[in-house]
Amino acid sequence: MRVPASAGELFRAFHALALQGFGGVLPVAQRELVERRRWLTQAQFVETLSLGQVLPGPNIVNMALMIGDRFFGLRGALAALAGLLAAPLLIVLIFAALYGRYAQHPAVSGALRGMGAVAAGLILSTAIKMLPTLGSNAMGRPVSVALMLATALAIGWWRLPLVWIVLGLGALAMAVAAWKLTLRAA
Repeated sequence: MRVPASAGELFRAFHALALQGFGGVLPVAQRELVERRRWLTQAQFVETLSLGQVLPGPNIVNMALMIGDRFFGLRGALAALAGLLAAPLLIVLIFAALYGRYAQHPAVSGALRGMGAVAAGLILSTAIKMLPTLGSNAMGRPVSVALMLATALAIGWWRLPLVWIVLGLGALAMAVAAWKLTLRAA
């Protein structure tokens, strides 16, 4: 595992990450932070993502703050956040103005639907890359996979509110993990 050389390197890394993350930055973040830069192990990435998902706000913003803080404290957290938000903010403002003008054009609406399919594929690829870490989870692979599928069904099929899914299945996951860890310790 490597450590970023400076808060400036954190800024540049998250800036580059943000510019690559069209439709979903998590697959890009996993590749950049774990595989390319080796600032985190796969297990650390999953832990950071898990915590980022239960906190309010976008997952990647929460992750940038936690990763920046891990390496350089508040200065690192602010550098990672600034890198993550600077260029995308400008791009979103430009595209929002263009979208208001061209949203009804058939080519634009078709292109946006196509991008949605690609974004779904990016998220699925991240989930597949995260599967190996389930084997080292305290709950074990079968329970982890069952909770993963229950979460996918609750969101995708039953369209339950995310807060209830996180609270309900998250509490269940914590209880099962605590129980299994207690059994191992005994």
